[in-house]
Amino acid sequence: MDDRNLKAGIAHSVVAVVGISAVLAGCAILTKEPVPIGEPPSIAKQPPIGDRSSGDSSRGETVAALARRHVGAPYRWGGSSPSGFDCSGLVRYVYAQVGVSLPHNAAKQYQLGTPVPRDSLEPGDLVFFDRLRHNGIYIGDGRFIHARQPGRGVNIARLDDAWYASHWVGGRRLEVPVDAGWDQER
Repeated sequence: MDDRNLKAGIAHSVVAVVGISAVLAGCAILTKEPVPIGEPPSIAKQPPIGDRSSGDSSRGETVAALARRHVGAPYRWGGSSPSGFDCSGLVRYVYAQVGVSLPHNAAKQYQLGTPVPRDSLEPGDLVFFDRLRHNGIYIGDGRFIHARQPGRGVNIARLDDAWYASHWVGGRRLEVPVDAGWDQER
């Protein structure tokens, strides 16, 4: 009887480890194609940081404000709606609200837009970590919004927190359509 209990315990442990590993891998392994929202938007390179207009900055603030609305939403692996988000699903959902269609995959999102150094990040920029297996939306003051793991849901973290600082990959700035309804209350 003890042998059977030991084998059952080992089997449960293996299943738990595999399950936890899959959850932690999260949004990095999804390969869904982007779903266009209305007209397919152009994601062209942004002008150099010094040449950005105040309109570009306010659009980034709008993206950050939209992301803030989802703080507290549950984490769900593969999720891309307020009922549950993973990291790239949150980024995809928020940017869809302003007319930008993105893939549901952090590594593919990293291929879009223009690189931004960490010390030049602006609200609305995307931030990437852990060999492109995790990302979020920068909201200013060294903070970003992301969905990383079950039990924590969508939350705010600091770029200088030990794990994020040591797993930093880079930042990207996406072009957001000027006519995305910025002056409307969302």
